[in-house]
Amino acid sequence: MNLESPKVTVQKSKEEIFNFLSKAENFKDLMPENIDKFEATDNSFLFALKGMPEIRLNLLEQEDTNKVVLGSASDKFPFTLTANIEDISEASSDVQLFFDGKFNAMMAMMVKGPLQKFIDTLIKNIGAK
Repeated sequence: MNLESPKVTVQKSKEEIFNFLSKAENFKDLMPENIDKFEATDNSFLFALKGMPEIRLNLLEQEDTNKVVLGSASDKFPFTLTANIEDISEASSDVQLFFDGKFNAMMAMMVKGPLQKFIDTLIKNIGAK
């Protein structure tokens, strides 16, 4: 299952956005208001939204200042969340999130709406940074 957020323009350099997204603890600032739990380590964070199971994401890949890839630590819910960052100017960048999950058809049907809402919230909050 593949989902993508709208592309947002952020009034920060590509390097600033990359550095922000490369630190697990910064994702707390991007979470939806209904967050129930958030714990960060150097290379991962665990979060839970009200009424949802806990999810741990690990920083898997950082490519130059163009891309940050997070991946689920659970084999039961395997997915990656990729942030692509593009230069517009020295002081602004475009950011877009891509979700790639490997779910059966029934699970995909159940989680597609909530996941799209979640990545849309993350990108909106990145745009507000």
